[in-house]
Formats: sequence, C-alpha cells, structure tokens
Amino acid sequence: MALLDELSGYEFEDLMEDVFRRLGYQNVRQSGKSADEGRDILMEEVVDGEPRAVVVECKHTDTVSRPVVQKLHSAVATYDFDGPKRGMVVTTGRFTDPAREYAESLGTRTEGGIELLDGTDLREIGEAIGMDLYNGRIEILCAEALEPTHPTEGRTAPLLETVGEVDNLEPDAISDPETALALEPTVTVSARTSATFETSVGVIHTLDERNDLVVHADRDGPRVASRALQRLVASPSASRVDLESADLEAEFDALERERFDRTETEYREWAVDKLRAIHTTTVHYTGKNNVDYERTCTPNRSDVLVQAIDPVYVPHVRSTLPLGEYEYAYDYYAAGPSRATTRNDLQACVHCDAAGGDRTYTYCANCGSINCDSHVRTERLEGEPVCTGCAVTERFALKTKYFYDEQNLEAFRAEYHEMAIHEKAMENRALAIGAGVVLVLVAVLFVLILLGGVLAVL
Repeated sequence: MALLDELSGYEFEDLMEDVFRRLGYQNVRQSGKSADEGRDILMEEVVDGEPRAVVVECKHTDTVSRPVVQKLHSAVATYDFDGPKRGMVVTTGRFTDPAREYAESLGTRTEGGIELLDGTDLREIGEAIGMDLYNGRIEILCAEALEPTHPTEGRTAPLLETVGEVDNLEPDAISDPETALALEPTVTVSARTSATFETSVGVIHTLDERNDLVVHADRDGPRVASRALQRLVASPSASRVDLESADLEAEFDALERERFDRTETEYREWAVDKLRAIHTTTVHYTGKNNVDYERTCTPNRSDVLVQAIDPVYVPHVRSTLPLGEYEYAYDYYAAGPSRATTRNDLQACVHCDAAGGDRTYTYCANCGSINCDSHVRTERLEGEPVCTGCAVTERFALKTKYFYDEQNLEAFRAEYHEMAIHEKAMENRALAIGAGVVLVLVAVLFVLILLGGVLAVL
C-alpha cells in the first residue's frame, strides 16, 4: 500500500519507478535528483520489435498546467536516444484543460506525443498490477459542484428573501453583503441490501432495501448528511456546474475548496458497515416447542451491494450582513434555486434565545438589532419600532415610554408639559380608563345615596 499523500516528490518518483517496472517497461531508471531538465524517469518499451524511449516527468501536485507539458516536450526533443521516443507526465492530481489540449496537439503516444496519467489513471493502473495506490486526490477526483447561485437572481437572492421576512427591514435598504463560498465534498453511495434470516422454524425475517446515503466526505470523517441536505443533493432538478469552467472566484468574495479526505474504497467500506447497522433489527418468533425467542438479525457484508459512488461538491454559502451595531450571518447549502439553511441570525432575537421562523421579528433601525415581540416597543415621538436594548425610557402618567435617544425624550417632555390634563391622562390609557370607570361608579353610588335619603323623608 502506498500512501501517496505522505510521500515527498523524490519518494513519489521512487514509487513510480517500481510501478513502471511492474508494467513491463525496460531499463527503468531515474535521471538523478537534480538538474533533470524535466526528465525524472527514463525507460524503454518495445513497439513492433523496435525499442522506443519514454521520458517521464513526475508531478506530486494538485494540478498540472500546460507549461509542464511544454517543458517535457522540449526535454524529449533534446534527449539523446538512437530511435523513436515519446513523453509521459504522471501526477497524483489532475491536468488543466490547456495542458490536455496541448498534449493532444502533439499527437498520440505512437506518434511520439505526450501521454498524460492523472490520479484516476494511477488508481486503475494500481488495481491492474496489484498495488493499492491510496490517495485522496487519486481515489476521488471531482470537478463538479451543485449550482451555487440562483440561476436568474444571483448570489444575493436567498439573503434578500430572508431579509424580507423581517418587519421594518426593507431589502432595498441593505448593502451588498460579504459572501463566501466553501465547496464541501460529499459522496452519494447507492447500495442494495438483500438478506434472508432463517431458523429451524423457517424464515423469520427478509430484507430487500435500496438506499442512497449522502455522506459528508471532509476531514472530519464520513457521516450521514442531514435530511435537508440529502434532499438537496438527491433532487433530480439539482443542476451541476463544471468547476473547470465556472468562474466562482469572480462571483464570491472568498472561495474555499476542501479535499476529499478518504478513498472511494474507504467510503464504500464505511457505507457497508453503516447500512449493516441501519438494517439490523431484533426479531421475535416462536420455536417449534412453543417457546418465544428473539434474534438480532444483522446483514453480512456480502449482503450489501454498493452499486455506485457519486462524488459532488456541495456549495456552502456564507453571507455576512452588517446592520448598525450588529452583524448577522446567513448560511445555507445551495443547489440553484433550492437551499438548506444552516444558520440564520435574521430569524433570532439579539436579546434572548427566541429563534426560528415561527415567530415575528422586527428590525430596530436605531441600533440595527433584530428583536422578538418581547423586546421591541413603539417609539413614542416617531411611532417607529425601537428595541428595549437601545431605547431611552421615562415614565409619563405612570407608564414607561420608549425613545430613540435623549433628544427625542427631551422633545416629548416639552410636548407633555403643554398637554391638557385629559391628554396627559391618556398617555396611560389603561389607567385613564380605569379612573373613568371609578368616577362613574362613585357618581352612581352618590345618586343612589341621594335617592335613599329622599325615600326616607317620604
């Protein structure tokens, strides 16, 4: 087993020397650890009875671009060999489109061109010669991602839609938020589990299930994705983009592309164990002697057939929106117009634990806070929402009033001073109504007393 990620560039050349010998190439040797002029390994092959030189450049990198292929082409041309010769570039990563196009323009391997072997090719070669070449880049090379933006409205559409759900906050009034994109690796493992469990009384349990497991494939280890993310990835309408052609760096303020942490083989084995656990069940049955039994039925590894492994990057969009004194995050997994929200600060009160879309939230333009109903009031002077956190308060007619600032408070003091007594009383409507009711009752009682006196005289 060769853990290629742990090898240095020189160790990778040593490994490839052994690989080429197993493939049947002759006179395989390294050109030297320095001043190789683009020639890492030199070897020969016999074609139609005639020896031909093969000049190899080894690149233990994520990507190989056109200049590497051009350099090797020159190295092949200047290599001193009495006979036909060709080149080969071997990488643990992948080749850019310009590199492949340039290699194709040089002709086929039989015409003396440059052969390109990427990580996927190395995996297939390793299987053919009985060598396990394990490497994240070799085992899983993925150039596709789910569509990270709305197809017609761009990257800000989901955030603006969420902003529109907050009272007193207009989408047109906010500035363009900072939006970063993380391409997170996932694999969808499609498998079928079929098993039959028997005892002396016959078949007690059968199983024939097809499952599609959407699995996070990052450095935190494989784990089944949430139901929302599984629906997003598995949706037939979830369009994909080619990462080679998509200009995501121009679309987003920051871009991060994580690597697949394990090999396809490791994800396959993990999925088999996971499905065996999922389909394990305890069965109760009655034996021939009328005694009740129970048996735990766990499928064998051979009962789980992995039919396909589909890798794809899932866009995790993270937007940061500054509003006044606060900063809000809105994060979601994207698939074109569809999304699965992972964080939504716009649906949470800054003053308490209230959160979730089943409540009403109101924006306070005075400080930029978003508040639940318990922490928002009406500003007395201007009649607009103000939160309890930033409001200046004072009691008028025994009732607390809320103001944006000391200036508004002072302005209302002057206004209150000029009010008639009944107007002041109405600043505490409940108290005013209560006082009115008391006065009416007193008046009624007074009348009754008077009537009682008159009746006594008569």
